[in-house]
Amino acid sequence: MTDNNEEILPLVDETGTVIGRATRGTCHNGEKLLHPVVHLHVFDLQGNLYLQKRPCWKDIQPGRWDTAVGGHVGWNETIGQALRREAREEINLTDFEPELLTRYVFESARERELVNVFRCVTTLQPSISEEVEDARFFSREEIRNRLDTDFFTPNFEQEWRRFFSQAEETA
Repeated sequence: MTDNNEEILPLVDETGTVIGRATRGTCHNGEKLLHPVVHLHVFDLQGNLYLQKRPCWKDIQPGRWDTAVGGHVGWNETIGQALRREAREEINLTDFEPELLTRYVFESARERELVNVFRCVTTLQPSISEEVEDARFFSREEIRNRLDTDFFTPNFEQEWRRFFSQAEETA
């Protein structure tokens, strides 16, 4: 399996307004064309966080653990449609109520993304598809012990620190 570098993605400004389109390959080739993505952090009732291991065939951060659901918003697709599609495709999660946390620009050496971050709590056990190498719930302690070890993607670590690590300090 490989990423579809010919997939058409919307290009957006920092407010999320569509200003053009480009292929996935062009968005990931270092030109840093801003394109929207969705992330969904999935918690269980005990506060454990479901994470996925990115397959080795991915062109960005292969083999690292990442947000349970993450993916591109397709051309002519809304943020909500992309979130539900990606949740279904990656971890077979269809029954959830997403809570929007924020939107921000993430930049790496190869790309710029307008990240739409959501969270949800579920009593269901997600299951993985062929798009995901592995997935499971992690405790807060497991996550804390693996930060800064190249186990997680840099993007996940940034979001963890920004949104969820403070919950440990007040728990």
